[in-house]
Order: sequence, then structure tokens, then C-alpha cells
Amino acid sequence: MWFKNLREDIKAAKINDPAARNSFEIWLTYSGVHALSWHRVAYFFHKKLRMKLIARIISQLARFFTGVEIHPAAWIEGGVFIDHGSGVVIGETAEVHKGTVIYQGVTLGGTGKERGKRHPTVMEDVTLSAGAKVLGGFTVGKGAKIGAGAVVLKEVPEYATVVGVPGRIVRIRKPDDAEKTHSGVIAVTALNAEIAVEELERKEEEAKALAREAEEKRSGKKKTEKKVEETEKKDENL
Repeated sequence: MWFKNLREDIKAAKINDPAARNSFEIWLTYSGVHALSWHRVAYFFHKKLRMKLIARIISQLARFFTGVEIHPAAWIEGGVFIDHGSGVVIGETAEVHKGTVIYQGVTLGGTGKERGKRHPTVMEDVTLSAGAKVLGGFTVGKGAKIGAGAVVLKEVPEYATVVGVPGRIVRIRKPDDAEKTHSGVIAVTALNAEIAVEELERKEEEAKALAREAEEKRSGKKKTEKKVEETEKKDENL
């Protein structure tokens, strides 16, 4: 099972990273693949052997060598790709399904000290862009895209695109429109374009609001000048 998951992880890296040249190089040098391999050993000690201290020691060693911190109890399916990996944190009750792409600085965390299911479930083919924070025991639907730096605090529908702080849905794609491959470059480029359009629309609205405010000020100033002129004429007549 461990080797099967390793093969799936290497395959996911080859699909999602255009810089990947061959399986041997990925196995030898990719910190994300190393982190997942260490994690599966820690998971075995934690869940199967109930040797939780040893499992935590293994997870901390993995963090030291890879920069990726994964709780030994987190469930991660084979075929997940952690790109670069530095600063990635995955909590105890998190679940990550096949085809998920995780970039540096992503947190799959909780929002408080409650027990039970308190970390997110990430379904198949989700893209979590750099610095995204997904906090809480909800589900991120299949094929969803979380923008860079977004803070997601509630459930995300399938094939939705979420950006901003707090995270808001800016688009929901049809399943037929989803990419046939898991190319990280394609996914992130498309997501960045969507974010840019959203930001441009927001700035246009701000510019319109400022223009309306300036027009109102000019109108008020003209009315005041007119009243002053009328007052001066009345004084002259007197």
C-alpha cells in the first residue's frame, strides 16, 4: 500500500509540475513527495499500531526535513501533490482526496479548541493556491479552486472558485467545463486571471463611487455659491 501511494504521488507530481523530468528525480528531490511518504509511516504508527508518541516524533522529523507539518492522524489519499511545500500545515481531522494540488503556505486547520471533526475535508481535484487558509470541519467540493491568500470559513460547492478574505465564491463552473488534466500551471493561471478580473471590477466600482461623490460635492458647492450671490443681491437692494 505504501509503495502504491508513493507511485500515485510521483504520478501526480509529473502531471502537475512542468519542471518534473522523471520519476527518479521526483522521488529523490521533491519535498512534497517526501513529506507524504513520511506521513504515511506516521499514520501507520498512529492508527494501526496506536503508538502515538512515535508517530508524532516521525511527523516532527518530517517537518524538520521538508518544511511540511502533517498531523499523524490526518487522512491523505495517494495521488496528492504538494508543490514546494514550505509552510504547509494539515491538521489532525483533515481529509485530502486524490488529485488535490497544495501550494506553499496552505493551512488546513481548525477555528477553535472544539473536539471531533474540526478540520476540512478536501475532495478530488481541488487546487489550494499559495497561502490559502481553509479553517473548519466542512467540505471543499470536488474540482474547487481556492485563490492565493484566501481565508475560507464555510463549505465550498463543487467546481467553485473562492477568493478573498473572508473567502467568497466568484464563480461556479459546470463539471463539463472542468479541466481534463490536473495541470497545476493551467489551474493557477486560470485562477489568477479570475482574481484579476474580480479585482478590476472592484476597482471600477470604487472609481464610480468616488466620481459620484466628487460630483455631489461640486453640485453642493454650486448651490452654496448661488445662495451667497442671492444673499448679496438682496443686501444691495436693501
